[in-house]
Formats: sequence, structure tokens, C-alpha cells
Amino acid sequence: MTPSTLELSGNGLTLHDAERIIQGSIECLTVPSATRKHVIKARRALEALMDTGATIYGVNTGFGRLSSQRIEPEEVLALQENLLRSHAVGVGQLLSIGISRLALALRIQALIKGFSGVTMELIDALIEMYNRGVVPAIPEQGSVGASGDLTPLAHLALVLLGEGYAFVSRSGHEPQTKPKLLSGRVALRRAQLKPHHLLAKEGLSLINGTQISTAILTEALLRARHLTKVADVAGAMSVEATKSSLRPFDPRIQAIRPHPGQMACAANLRCLLAESEVMASHATCGKVQDAYSLRCMPQVHGTLRGALDYVTGVVECEMNSATDNPLVFADEGEVLSGGNFHAQPIALAADIVTAAVADLSSIVERRVENLVNPDLSGLPGFLTPYPGLCSGMMLVQVLAAALVSENKCMSFPASVDSIPTSANREDHVSMATTAARKAGAVVTNTTRVLACEILCAAQGLEFHRPLKAGRGAEAAYRHVRQHVPPLGRDRTLHRDIETIDRLICSGSLLAAVEGACGALV
Repeated sequence: MTPSTLELSGNGLTLHDAERIIQGSIECLTVPSATRKHVIKARRALEALMDTGATIYGVNTGFGRLSSQRIEPEEVLALQENLLRSHAVGVGQLLSIGISRLALALRIQALIKGFSGVTMELIDALIEMYNRGVVPAIPEQGSVGASGDLTPLAHLALVLLGEGYAFVSRSGHEPQTKPKLLSGRVALRRAQLKPHHLLAKEGLSLINGTQISTAILTEALLRARHLTKVADVAGAMSVEATKSSLRPFDPRIQAIRPHPGQMACAANLRCLLAESEVMASHATCGKVQDAYSLRCMPQVHGTLRGALDYVTGVVECEMNSATDNPLVFADEGEVLSGGNFHAQPIALAADIVTAAVADLSSIVERRVENLVNPDLSGLPGFLTPYPGLCSGMMLVQVLAAALVSENKCMSFPASVDSIPTSANREDHVSMATTAARKAGAVVTNTTRVLACEILCAAQGLEFHRPLKAGRGAEAAYRHVRQHVPPLGRDRTLHRDIETIDRLICSGSLLAAVEGACGALV
């Protein structure tokens, strides 16, 4: 099995696997023969029940409030295609290709657990779509996160029928640019695939699930986890620039309040600040205590780490769960209706990411204020060599404040909201996709706030040259200076912020730091 191939069995999918799928480094999905047998067994059990004439929700009945409507045998197949078409009412921006690709893989993962009662032919058709680079175009708005992510999953599933819209993200001969949006039929034809014809229950099984909200949250979670280390790097640079103390990061302090995240952050800060000439230069100053935003980084950054660890557990559990309804239990020959499609676990987890990352942005912005305010930093006002004539980085702090305020506006938890749907049959919903989308937006804003801090901290370090910062902080400073020059007289700074944002998102900043001081925890 090549490194670009991933075997899906219904179990064992990890956050790291999901990251590789989002990045496009997993080009081929396979399913082991034992898993195929479970799928086939469940389908046979469902068909056996269908042959008895038993009433089975979504197979020979309508959906939601219409579940009491009996469907005639000759209309059972049309029912499934009608379901997809009627539910594809999504609006708004399209999800990124990486998120949509992950949603497709997660939908396959849920179906091959062998509780949905679909045919192996359907799953193979989905796998072929993935393996040939067909990525459904999915609008981001339209799901309330219960009864599954019905609307966005309907857009995903329509491509299987040769309808809807899709991208072909790998064709071998196309340049590495964003693929063009194609109709579902053209996308399948370009990938040399034929439309799939649904059998009983297959349309329902394609849209009952939490794979859209899970995919959106997974992408936000991966970026948030990256920011935990970047925040330590930015904070270490600010400690150096403001000539703050290393003492609050002493391991003895962490040991008597041993939250794992707190201890990890403090260890990172000690590593990043090791061998600092700047720190040695003010060892005997009369400063007693630093501002909380500098002194309490282990406690605040560490809390984010703990929250993200919890969310990682929720996400990995969801990625390996059966979220269909009804579910087929082949060994007992039963079909049971339940609520595994309800995305409340994902909704609450997404709100936790939003709150924790928004709080990170808040403490980062306070460090920016400490850097630009001469009454706090001891540095020239707004970090300009020409205060008065030049405004320096005055508005960088204003930008950070604006982004933090926006984060606060988005921090009302979506998971506590609910609005009845489907004639009140679906009377409590999770709003998981809304929660996950908000989490992603807050992570994006916070990345930019960190870019503001790194820009200001690097400028602050200019006033301490030729003294060098600690190994990690110095490496971050030097990497920034390879792309962003020091500020002399005023210039337009938005491109500098965008550049540092790219250094963060690409991983190059963290790679440069870890290359100098070793892997951070």
C-alpha cells in the first residue's frame, strides 16, 4: 500500500488521516474484504425485511412528517432520487475543496461500517468518485445539524447521479490551479465515470449523517491546534521585546497546578527563550511582575490546548461512527430507528473551539497593546523610530482589536439554539454546521491577530539589537525578517500582516523555529 492510499474500514480513522485527506495527499481509498462482507450482510438483511412487506422508514415510507405515507413498491426507487433533489436547497459560498473531499471520505467511512443497508455498489461508486478526483461542490449554508446534514449532503450525493456540481481536482494533465466548477454529469464524464442508480434506502443513507459539520469542524480544529504552538512562539517574542520575565514559566510553578496544557506551554516558552541575550541584559532590573497577558500564558494558552484535546476526541469518535437512520442490525435481522444523525456532540465541540480560540485572540491582542504602548513597553511609542512624525504600528493594534471584537460577536454558542423543522417532527436541532463554520471563522481571525503580534514583536526586538533573543524567538524573528523588513518611516502594513499570516498558515514559521530549538510540545 502506497503512502497516498488510505484503507477505510469504518474504524480507526484519525485526525491525522483527516488532515492528509484535506491536503489532498490521500489520492486513493480502499476497503478491506472483511468490511465489504459486513456491508453485503446488512444489505441482505434489509432486503429480507423488505420482502416480507414490513414498513421500514425511508424505504417504503415518506420522510419526516410524511413518514406515515406508504410508498408503493414501483415507486420505491424514485423515492430515493426525489429525496436528493428536493433536499438540495443549499445557498452561500461553496465549502473548500479540502473540506468537501473530507466530507466525501467521511460519508464512505460511515456507510462501510455496515449498518446503513446500502449496496456495496453504491460505496464503490463513491470510492471511485474520490479516487478519480471528483469533489462535490457543496454550499455552506442550509443545514440545522439534525436528521443529518441533509441539505449539504444532498448536494454531495447528487453528483453520484450525474446531477449537481463538482470539481475534478486531479486529472494528471491540468496545472496546479483551482479546478473549474463543472456540472455533475460533465465531472463524471471527465473522470470516466457513469451516473449511479440508487436502490431502496440509498438516497436516505447518503444524507443522514453529520459528515459536513464534522468535516468543517475538523479543518478548523487542525488549524487551531497549529495555533497553540504559534501562540507560544509569538508570546515568547513579546516577552523578549517587552523585557519581561522568564520566572512565571518556572516548572515548579506548573508542577503544583499540573494541567497538561499549562505545563506544555510553559515548557515551550522555556525552550523558546533559552540562551537569550536580551533576557540576560535585564536580569537585575527592578520590575516585579509583568502584565497578565505575558505572565499567564501557560494558564491561558494551556487551557486552549486542553479544550482542543477534548474536541479531538469528539471528532475522532464521530469520524468512526454510524450516523444513519434507520440502522440495520444484520445479526438480529432488525431495522431500528434512532437519533445518531443528531449532531449535538459536534455542535458543542465546535462552540468550545470558538470560545477557546476567541479567548486566545483576546490575550494576544493585549500583548500587542503592551508592545505598542510606550507606557507599558518602555519602547518608542507605537514601535516607530520617528514617533510623532510617524504613527508606526498604531493601527496594527486597532486591527487586532477589531478582529477580537468580531470573534466575541461570533462566540454566542450555536449549540444552545434550536428551531423546529419538518412540521415540528424534528423539534430539536443542533445547529452544528453553523457552530463549525463560526469556529473556522474565529480561527482565521485569530491567525491574523497572531500575525499582528508577531509583526509588532519583531519590530520591538529591533530596538534591542544587537542583542539576540532566545533560540526559538530569535529564529522566528529571523524568519520574519526574510520576508518582512523592519519598519523605518511609515509604510502600508497590510501586506506585511498578510505575509506573516501566510508564514503561519503554511507552517514555515513554526518549522524555522523548531529547526532552531527542537520540536515544541
